[in-house]
Amino acid sequence: MQQAEIWDAATARRYDTPGTGMFAPETLGPTVDRLAHLAGEGAALEFAIGTGRVAVPLAGRGVPVTGIELSPPMVEQLRAKADEATIPVVVGDMATTAAPGEYSLVYLVYNTISNLLTQAEQVECFRNAARHLIPGGRFVIELWVPELRKLPPGQDATVWQSAPDYIGLDTYDVLRQHVVSHHFRFDGTERARLFRSPHRYIWPAELDLMAQLAGLELESRHADWDGTAFTADSRSHVSVYRLPPSR
Repeated sequence: MQQAEIWDAATARRYDTPGTGMFAPETLGPTVDRLAHLAGEGAALEFAIGTGRVAVPLAGRGVPVTGIELSPPMVEQLRAKADEATIPVVVGDMATTAAPGEYSLVYLVYNTISNLLTQAEQVECFRNAARHLIPGGRFVIELWVPELRKLPPGQDATVWQSAPDYIGLDTYDVLRQHVVSHHFRFDGTERARLFRSPHRYIWPAELDLMAQLAGLELESRHADWDGTAFTADSRSHVSVYRLPPSR
């Protein structure tokens, strides 16, 4: 299934979960705080802006935000929160689409670079970010660490969350570095609602090499938006890459 088919009108309508999940204040607050700090006095560009989960509060902090988004239904949901003048959006894919202007910050959060299913597309995403940045500007990626150490021999799936109303599991194709995330939600009836999304997982070292190919250098890496140290046991990371200042 193509990404445009996954992020359809029905998915867009269900995407927002105000106050819970990735919209919880303890999750969203540190994200916006760190991005506002990194943007400084400049403008920000969000790849895969979605329904504006991060862009709307970031714009509310006084940072001019523009977005690139593949899914028109997701943009429609964003428009219920902010008009085009407040948060301009260009419809297109994040690997090749250009947005007008120059930016001190480009950011791509919540594992979304893995929605690009080939290494070549992911490299082009880095290059696209670099094209939009002013000298000294930063590209920020939030991404999970593949949990292959949890796979016993002969098994290809891991359960990464289990609750009375939700089960999340990933199935791996380690030959192609592909994973499909399966989200099962239960509402008290005998039926469950399933949402699946395909990804190409990326190791941090591979991500750093993609950055080098785009002329970017790693500035920092933490386990989360609060600045927790990144270790071998970290399940995710926030990596900040910088375009060197002009000489």
